[in-house]
Amino acid sequence: MGIVQRQGLRNTLISYIGLGIGFVSSTLVLTRLLTPAQLGLTSVLVSLATLAAQLAAFGFASTALRYFPYFRNSAKGHSGFLPLLLGVPLLGFAAVAAALWAGKSFVLSRFSSDAALLGPNYPAIILLTLAVLLLSLQDAYLKSLFYTGFSSFLQEIFLRLYIVGAAGLFWRGYLSFDGFVLAYVGGYALVDVLLAAYLLAIGELHLRPTRAVLRVRPLRELLAFGGFALLGNLSGTIMVTIDALMVGAKLSLAAAGIYAIAFNISTALTLPFRALYKTAFPLIAEYWKEGAMEKMADFYARTTRLNTVLGCYLALGLGLNLDFVYGLIHRPAYAAGSVAVLLLLVGRLVDGITGVNGIIVLTSPRYRFDLVFNASLAVAIVALNALLIPRLGLAGAALSNCLALVGINVLRTWFVWRTYGLQPFDRRIPLIGALAAGAGLAAWLLPVPPNIWGALLLRGGTLTVLYGAGLLLTGAAPEVNGLAAHGWARLRGRRA
Repeated sequence: MGIVQRQGLRNTLISYIGLGIGFVSSTLVLTRLLTPAQLGLTSVLVSLATLAAQLAAFGFASTALRYFPYFRNSAKGHSGFLPLLLGVPLLGFAAVAAALWAGKSFVLSRFSSDAALLGPNYPAIILLTLAVLLLSLQDAYLKSLFYTGFSSFLQEIFLRLYIVGAAGLFWRGYLSFDGFVLAYVGGYALVDVLLAAYLLAIGELHLRPTRAVLRVRPLRELLAFGGFALLGNLSGTIMVTIDALMVGAKLSLAAAGIYAIAFNISTALTLPFRALYKTAFPLIAEYWKEGAMEKMADFYARTTRLNTVLGCYLALGLGLNLDFVYGLIHRPAYAAGSVAVLLLLVGRLVDGITGVNGIIVLTSPRYRFDLVFNASLAVAIVALNALLIPRLGLAGAALSNCLALVGINVLRTWFVWRTYGLQPFDRRIPLIGALAAGAGLAAWLLPVPPNIWGALLLRGGTLTVLYGAGLLLTGAAPEVNGLAAHGWARLRGRRA
């Protein structure tokens, strides 16, 4: 097994463990240790720092992945590529940091109701921006070297556990809240130091600048690609950070904290989609290379059907048992995000059901349209948030996210169908939706016991049995019947 395969398997395992730790730590642990306003502050700090770091990087993390093969020569220190990779973004950071400091009064005026909480911690935004920037650049460099396991471990597992530990020290009284914020920033800085130490240990920390780096590829070409990548990266960052920022600015940091938890709960729906996309990306790229449009059409239909089956089940499972999820949090204030969770689930479900349309566009000859779609999605979310948050509060932010995801996926699906003649829907999709709706309605109408565990078992069990039986009896998803037949055959084999 080659290094790329080994690293890929490690990253997949680490990602799943990290997602599980992230869900438990953010949704169930940090909500016990921090108030909504305190959690909202950390969410706003990370959102602002991530946006600022993207601007400062000027797309150079993507540039590293694209152009490093031209520079690769360990004996020559990769022609001074690492100093160039760090140098341009650090110049960008100086400009961004100056802008953040000069705009302090403006930013605080946007969060006027919580200025007393944000103001003392405002310098943390600049420090966190630097830490996030260095982390993204070192991570890109390690990916280019095919050493990704350690970086994934630090980001997905170590950092999350570290933040929980720091929150625990604050909760026990060993740290003030300002001390916790400093420790929070320090966690990112510690990851930076550990990554630098790792690069040194593997002999790839080449920090001596050379003029040769400018002869390998023209700097103008690198900057042009970085500018294009910046637009795409910035659009993606806005999609996942702007909600918390606008909720915090237009409502309060406490509302931002409540919304952050609602957002995290809804991400559980995306886990099977993400797992599928890891396989789909290289496979669809291979189909484009071979011109195998029939194979691509079949894969598109099958993945959409599978996403519909899993997505409907998980969305209903989460929606029917929100009382159970919020009951585990033990802070009643967070339950104000229940409606937001339901709206976010609708948007994420549509995003999953529409299948791999985004990957098809990104790997196609018209890949530049992916930037158009992502930028349009980011603009739509910002505009809808500005319109709906003042009127509907947390539900307005979630509705904005939902409407933007539904709208952009309808357009992207139409684009793939209109341009390449590919569309993944057949009569099975509405049948699966009807089976899910019927099973969900039956589970919802059941009288449930007051105990949240009893309600979970009754509703979850009813949904599973009715939905599973419906899928098997109708054959709406052949993959489910095949899996059931395989499982039954193995069970009979063991008994024999």
